[in-house]
Amino acid sequence: MRTPLTIPPGKVALLLIDLQEEHRQDQRFLADAFDGVIANAGRLLEAARTAMMPVYHCAYIVDPAAARPFHPVTPEGRSMFSDASDPLTAICAEVAPADGETLLVKTEASAFGDGRLAPQLTARGIEWLIVAGVWTEACVDASVKDALKAGFRVVVVKDACGSGTPAMHRIGILNLANRLYGGAVADTDNACRLIAGSLGEAWVTPGAVPIRYRWEDAAAIYDGL
Repeated sequence: MRTPLTIPPGKVALLLIDLQEEHRQDQRFLADAFDGVIANAGRLLEAARTAMMPVYHCAYIVDPAAARPFHPVTPEGRSMFSDASDPLTAICAEVAPADGETLLVKTEASAFGDGRLAPQLTARGIEWLIVAGVWTEACVDASVKDALKAGFRVVVVKDACGSGTPAMHRIGILNLANRLYGGAVADTDNACRLIAGSLGEAWVTPGAVPIRYRWEDAAAIYDGL
């Protein structure tokens, strides 16, 4: 259900996940409406910088020699996505890290996967994360679930996330919302209010798995979050 929400100042950080050029230039891995995702992520980033909030950027970059078992590779031995030799793994210029902002290069879906991020956040007294990025059902999903497991509250910014198709994205958000205990789903306008320390509105789960969507109503339920 939608409810008013505030976040204590000094207790929140912005986490931007895999906003890399391959998602708007590589025909194999285009994210739907990616320019809109970047624009909204840019608004979050500007708000975070104005509020002097900690910002963490993630980039998925794969070294095939150190990849996990069964990682897909080309006949030449390169990673089929996010290969370390590919210049399209660069973070989009509009949302690139500034001085003082942390860049985490990761080799798996979750931003928390290698164990570096959670201690950094804890050391800074962070309790909440504002999360945006791609792909919703993959790296965003994995990062949010690991953040919750580590004891952080998460605000997923639904219109600053994206995936390969609208259906993939919406269902990814609905699945997260169903189990986003202690967190919330918000749009960019309200997330910017939260970053600024103001009152915002967000969707907060009223209980365990409250959303039972069907093909015919998934989009409408997503719009209502």
